[in-house]
Amino acid sequence: MVLAFAETLPHVGINPSSSGQNWGMTSTGDILLLPVRGDLDVASVPRVRAYLDRAIDGGCRRVILSLADTDYVDSLGMALILAYARRLAEKGGLLSLVNVGDNVYRSLAICRLVDFIPVMGRAPKPPVPALDPSVRPLWHGTMRVDEAHLSAARRRLEQLLSRTDLTNDEVFDLTLAGGEALGNAVDHTCAEGVLLTVWVYPDRAVVEVTDCGSGFELDEDEEVPQGEGEDCLERGRGIKLMRMLSDSVEICRKPSGTGTVVRLVKLFTPMAATV
Repeated sequence: MVLAFAETLPHVGINPSSSGQNWGMTSTGDILLLPVRGDLDVASVPRVRAYLDRAIDGGCRRVILSLADTDYVDSLGMALILAYARRLAEKGGLLSLVNVGDNVYRSLAICRLVDFIPVMGRAPKPPVPALDPSVRPLWHGTMRVDEAHLSAARRRLEQLLSRTDLTNDEVFDLTLAGGEALGNAVDHTCAEGVLLTVWVYPDRAVVEVTDCGSGFELDEDEEVPQGEGEDCLERGRGIKLMRMLSDSVEICRKPSGTGTVVRLVKLFTPMAATV
């Protein structure tokens, strides 16, 4: 899976206030994380639209707009969000908004965009409740994955998650997060010793990827250690993406020997009560 970030480290994204700026998109992939710097309005929308067009035409099917530095979205910005959410949906993809401030969220709610576009605020995610050890999984499945069959493994993961109580958007996100974990395991550790397991419990789906590498661990709130080289950079981006798409990400060394376990958790969305 190819991951395209519209940024350079540590977090340099699109700056709509810089007229004539080269936005620096050198490649496109399955996923695009686009930090919008400044307001999404009549001045910035044309450049955002041009960037999204290039990404989607290049094959991107998952767009995440980060509005951490956006305090205002005008009607043209709302129209852009709606248009590209529909365009991606028609292609089997998804657009979502993250790091949305309260004022922008209220504007989105007034326009009813929050009813069908995933929107995440700036507050940290609530902790995922610990799983009761006495609760047994409803079912689980495991498969071995190698480099030559990564695409088939992602499709199988999507099929398994589609059998759960996750929404279609949640299946999409967890499949992407799991695909990122699989790609990292195959690319950075051992190409022949990667296992993919899906565990389904009454309140959650758990995707677990294990490998036979040297072992790596990271606390849930810990950033990836800074290092040199593209390999370290890609790992940091992949973990950032998995955390964004999942409710919980656990990365630890295998207790039984050499290797790493990546555990992704997605809680089922409670069904609305019926009268």
